[in-house]
Amino acid sequence: MLLTSKVYPSHSSTYPLLLIHGMGSASTAWKTIAPNLEKLFTVVTIDLPGHGETPLDKSQLMDPQSLALAVIQTMKTHGYERFHVVGNSLGGWVALEMAVLKPEAIASITGLAPAGLWLAPYIARYPGTAIARMLANGLKVVSPMLLHYEWARKIGFKSVSPRWKEFSYETCLDATLAMATSAGYYPAWDAMLKKRFDGQIKSSIPITVIFGDEDRTLPTATSQEKSLVPAHTRWINVAQCGHAPMWDHPALIVEEIIKTTGIKP
Repeated sequence: MLLTSKVYPSHSSTYPLLLIHGMGSASTAWKTIAPNLEKLFTVVTIDLPGHGETPLDKSQLMDPQSLALAVIQTMKTHGYERFHVVGNSLGGWVALEMAVLKPEAIASITGLAPAGLWLAPYIARYPGTAIARMLANGLKVVSPMLLHYEWARKIGFKSVSPRWKEFSYETCLDATLAMATSAGYYPAWDAMLKKRFDGQIKSSIPITVIFGDEDRTLPTATSQEKSLVPAHTRWINVAQCGHAPMWDHPALIVEEIIKTTGIKP
């Protein structure tokens, strides 16, 4: 399956940079860092099946390995045989699987709170995220108005980040609408059950994993198992940071992405 994607070209001679969003999100999640990345890379954003502008195709398997193959195929249609990858949550897991399936295509990986690094695989949907989906879906019509009020943003984003008060109206609205319209949300959830990342990645691929110290979606105790990623991985914990580090600390995340790619700004 080919995924809806957008290319933001630059005059850089380095490899392109691919951004992969998380479950219940969309490519709009990257607005906080994409403009600065576009100064240094040709940036490609994609929407996973049933997310953003990519429709849900019932013939498309939704497990992270199958999504990885769909992403690789989509990049190939743009003529990109090798590229850097940044992924958040499910997108981070997909990025890791891409490095297992087609290592020659992956120049580097930056995982922002990547999923799949849990001590024991989930055997059922996590109730809290189901509630978030139902809440977003129920409020999608009125959210453009409600999100102008701090109390409404608090309901939607306090559990996501300790810095939710600093989020822009646009970030909150984009995230709410992405969650509300993500037909692929539950199929992606179900396809992750009884699985975790357990692939082998070559030491020649630079990898950085970044988690926030207040990530309630993938907490340290259960979902940040370092032994599941290669020994050469740079593992960074960021203070005052939740499940979407690119929202909480955009400048730092851009800096770490650049460092991982190895380019000289």
